[in-house]
Amino acid sequence: MKKLSGPVYYHLKSVFLVVLISLLPKVSIAQLQNLSVSPNKRFLIKADGSPFFYLGDTGWELFHRLNMNDAYTYLSNRASKGFNVIQCVVLGELNGLTDPNANGDLPFEDLNSDKPNEKYFQHVDKIVALGNSMGLYMAILPTWGAWVMKEEHPLFKPIHLFEPENAYRYGKFIGNRYRNVPGIIWVLGGDRNATGYEKTWEAMAKGLRDGDGGTHLITYHPRGQMSSSAFWQNASWLDFNMNQSGHASRNVNSYDFILNDYNLKPVKPTFDGETNYEDIPVSFHPSNGWFTDYDVRVSSYFSVFAGGFGISYGCNSIWQMNTGKNPFVYARRTWQESLELPGAFQMRYLKNLMESRPFLTRIPDQELLLQTQTSLVPFEGKGMQHMQATRDGSPGKKDATYIMVYMPVGRSITINTSYIPSKRLRAWWYDPRYGAAIPLGEFENTGTLEGGWNTLPWHHGAGPDWVFIVDDASMNYPPPGERLK
Repeated sequence: MKKLSGPVYYHLKSVFLVVLISLLPKVSIAQLQNLSVSPNKRFLIKADGSPFFYLGDTGWELFHRLNMNDAYTYLSNRASKGFNVIQCVVLGELNGLTDPNANGDLPFEDLNSDKPNEKYFQHVDKIVALGNSMGLYMAILPTWGAWVMKEEHPLFKPIHLFEPENAYRYGKFIGNRYRNVPGIIWVLGGDRNATGYEKTWEAMAKGLRDGDGGTHLITYHPRGQMSSSAFWQNASWLDFNMNQSGHASRNVNSYDFILNDYNLKPVKPTFDGETNYEDIPVSFHPSNGWFTDYDVRVSSYFSVFAGGFGISYGCNSIWQMNTGKNPFVYARRTWQESLELPGAFQMRYLKNLMESRPFLTRIPDQELLLQTQTSLVPFEGKGMQHMQATRDGSPGKKDATYIMVYMPVGRSITINTSYIPSKRLRAWWYDPRYGAAIPLGEFENTGTLEGGWNTLPWHHGAGPDWVFIVDDASMNYPPPGERLK
């Protein structure tokens, strides 16, 4: 067994929106391509066939609570940090039917979904166009799930607005409104399970399809600890699965949600659309402590390495666009203050890492992990002892050109490198907190390779989690995190 040795190695202030828009990067809406599912049904791709790593931010109350100046501040910040999708809701959760938007407009006249208020929807249009102009796709929920359900809600009095008939008409209305806008993804559900309301959601999905002519992808956002696959795996309108590993506890096995969907038939892409939010209390109560950037990284890397085509980041103060008045779920910062929390910076490093190696052939593969020096058997760690491996190639075949392993706590690791049919290997450590790649050198492929504890680059500010990467040396891949050419 070969042992490694190696070196240890903002925000723009808003004054006038017209002036700010003139400073936008020169990205036209025409440059945003419609998305589709890849031929192998595992990923999303652009119209030109190039891969699309979904890096979402959760801005549920964007349309409802922000004016155009604030929307610019938020969207430009997210674009500058590498996000390419914003998840947002037309009929928001926080009294979105009865509390007017930032301009004083309600979405409907007399709570009648067949009487949309054009001023309200024009505001939505402007924000969508603004986001698209920055290269951001808008993952739009036509409605939060509360307005479909009849059950009580812990935050406010529920309003049961939609039945199948008007759900179809509303879906068709909003689908047709964005028929010719490429930067749209539709999301049904809104933090609710579908049981008992299937006909209403199906009608809204059909309305979206009839309205936009099938131009945009559709998924479903379930409650925590659930996946859309539990309700819609066989639905023809569901293009990809979304799960919500959620905020219930630390050490949630987010990889299990992905792997469950990954192994279902028919095959559909899957990803975690709501991991633990940064700066939200664990299980929604401060006595349990608060989720940090580290917790976000663990859930995100686990999910992506287990086969997710992307990930969504979230922050407690930002989803609700908290201004300090009437905060929900113990939000302790304003949304503006929360824009610069560390987890939001760090998500780009995951995206960069995935884009630095062949993307559309990537698979999860735990057979790559071997135990310690004393026992070469498949690794079966759980919780913080879990390590998640991914590579390119075909399941069961030894045809990889790279291997990546994420570990939430750095330690020695042994990799089955026989899955790379190359005589020479190149190894790296990758720091998910700073996006730094540390080279460990080139080695003969003897079938196994150990990343020793002594080679971990412990330095001030480094987190406990690391990614170990092994490449086919003959491929001459760039350092991890640098875009593949």
